Amino acid sequence: MKVGADNRWQRGLETLAAWLLAIVWAAPLLYCAWTSLHHPGDVARMDLSAPLTVHNYAYVFNAAPFPRYFLNTFILVTMVIVAQFTLSTLAGYAFARFRFPGRNVMFVLVLLQLMIMPDVLIVENYRTLNTMGLTDTILAIAMPYFGSAFGIFLMRQTFKSVPKELDDAARIEGAGTLRTLVSVYVPLAKPVYLAYGLVSVSYHWNNFLWPLIVTNSVTARPLTVGLQIFSSGDQGIAWPILTAATLLSAGPLLVAFLLFQRQFVQSFLRAGIR
Repeated sequence: MKVGADNRWQRGLETLAAWLLAIVWAAPLLYCAWTSLHHPGDVARMDLSAPLTVHNYAYVFNAAPFPRYFLNTFILVTMVIVAQFTLSTLAGYAFARFRFPGRNVMFVLVLLQLMIMPDVLIVENYRTLNTMGLTDTILAIAMPYFGSAFGIFLMRQTFKSVPKELDDAARIEGAGTLRTLVSVYVPLAKPVYLAYGLVSVSYHWNNFLWPLIVTNSVTARPLTVGLQIFSSGDQGIAWPILTAATLLSAGPLLVAFLLFQRQFVQSFLRAGIR
């Protein structure tokens, strides 16, 4: 009886802790949503009974070309994730299954890139892209992130966990190197691809500093940079408008997480097990 009571207390404490964490995580988001649906005067007074309004969202769409910002951001994250998946898959497969001179040294050099923050390379990246005439383009935002040291490391570790017998069986069936990679390794790594893709998309969707530096026109500006026009007013920040713009920017990621949260969690767990 005592053991059962202790288990109930433990489960109760775990449930309470989970609810507290959920409230702490959701409170800023809920406040942001509440603020975006009220007039500035009601927000300042914290009048919970104030009437709702969608004027802030209408103002945001009229004040900035948000459809263009959404399109630029979608093209950006798609370009980055396709390039990262391709390069990380090929490099990870080479490090995992091929033996060539200097393999370990090259892999150590890849790992050393994990210690270098992208912000340190901003000046050199900008100078290189400016020499190539690519500044103020979506390609300029994406290009420095095409090669991902973390992605290469993750794919290498994932492919090393695949039984070598499957590789041998594919070759006995007449499959070449590329066919073996596409037919055997890639399908087995789908959970890892999904987990890594979520991290990459979230990072590049929210990236601000590098896009701010390398772009100066609407044709290449992503959502995060477009948001700055709502936080640099001469008469102060209009919080209802800023929160409305923020929710519009974060909305696609929030909706995707709510729709596929079970698949997301399972992918991260399976990726961790590997």
